[in-house]
Amino acid sequence: MKPENLTELSDQELLQRIKKVKTNKIFDAIIIGITIGIAIYGASKNGLGFFIIFPFILAYVIIRNSKNNKILEKEIQKELKHRNLK
Repeated sequence: MKPENLTELSDQELLQRIKKVKTNKIFDAIIIGITIGIAIYGASKNGLGFFIIFPFILAYVIIRNSKNNKILEKEIQKELKHRNLK
């Protein structure tokens, strides 16, 4: 979502959006932990290979996406502060 669209949202929609972003952060952390755990377990059982690197690639993609979510969260926080909601 682009920052200029945040001004068009109602107060309730903004609060729901920030809640969704925070939930996504937790979900991303869990997925990253699971993928790294799978990679470590696979490396200890089978040695290094493509199937060990794949979970790290997946974790990298999730981390990169979470940076965009962090920017979105900051913009939502600014809008909430501007509206005196938080």
